[in-house]
Amino acid sequence: TDRKKFHTASVGQAFRLRPFHVLVATGGGYAGYRKYEDYKLEQLEKKGIEVPVKLASEWEVALYKSVPTRLLSRAWGRLNQVELPTWLRKPVYSLYIWTFGVNMKEAAVEDLHHYRNLSEFFRRKLKPQARPVCCVHSVISPSDGKILNFGQVKNCEVEQVKGVTYSLESFLGPRVSTEELHFSQAPPGNSFQQQLVTKEGNELYHCVIYLAPGDYHCFHSPTDWRVSHRRHFPGSLMSVNPGVARWIKELFCHNERVVLTGDWKHGFFSLTAVGATNVGSIRIYFDQDLHTNSPSYSKGSYNDFSFISNNNKEGIPMRKGEHLGEFNLGSTIVLIFEAPKDFKFHLKAGQKIRFGEALGSL
Repeated sequence: TDRKKFHTASVGQAFRLRPFHVLVATGGGYAGYRKYEDYKLEQLEKKGIEVPVKLASEWEVALYKSVPTRLLSRAWGRLNQVELPTWLRKPVYSLYIWTFGVNMKEAAVEDLHHYRNLSEFFRRKLKPQARPVCCVHSVISPSDGKILNFGQVKNCEVEQVKGVTYSLESFLGPRVSTEELHFSQAPPGNSFQQQLVTKEGNELYHCVIYLAPGDYHCFHSPTDWRVSHRRHFPGSLMSVNPGVARWIKELFCHNERVVLTGDWKHGFFSLTAVGATNVGSIRIYFDQDLHTNSPSYSKGSYNDFSFISNNNKEGIPMRKGEHLGEFNLGSTIVLIFEAPKDFKFHLKAGQKIRFGEALGSL
């Protein structure tokens, strides 16, 4: 008589699928399929076989976006903060080191037991002598990574990888006021690209650097410049590995990103940190008001913040090689800047580069 009564639901009710579950399962499965396709493309490239560009259709992009990457990235961020037991640290970090080829001999602290959680391990500092900053060339690599593309910007389009482009204006957003950047007003009717070029005889250049999970996760100032403005675009957090960048047109315009704009001795200069899956957190050291990967946002929205004020009319001065910010798990850095026509890149597409090495010079 003391037995409790249990009410059970029918099998149909217990396993009822909701639209959200269908989207997650379908989108997740498709993302896995894409990862496998990317792996096959990488193997073909290693053999020297040229792979034709095949862009994703609108429905494929929409399906990929249905995967809750922002939610997963926030969950990953919280997991990163969980303190690991001392006995578990070495096995966990050793597996990561083996998987992604991390060189711990460069780390300021080589003892794996020192890192209390994954977040501290990802953001590990390097020994001062591990990354000497090139003093000869005017622009250096702001981070470790792989060069996806570089060159002159043409027809207001920028290449994210060979043969796949995105709109310069969509990526940077509307032009920042000339008062903030100390630029002269461009004549009306000029293209967006022409409006960014402030000095006669100059051209607009770009460089895209992909940070893999095993790379050093901090990024630095690529030259001596002054940061005047920050623009934050909330957005998707799709993968930005070269395979996906080759597949989705304007991938960098879909993803969350932080655009820093200002000027250097030759005119306009910008550095953009692009978010990716599990990289919802983008940190800029001098910008305490920046908060990325919020739970909700309006599609196509962005927010601006000016570093020019009555008390600080010069913005934020940055020296070449100075610490600028960090990612949680690697992502992409895009440089877009103005320079004279005789500016030359010292790069090859696909090459590995390390922070402090030369990108180009006059």
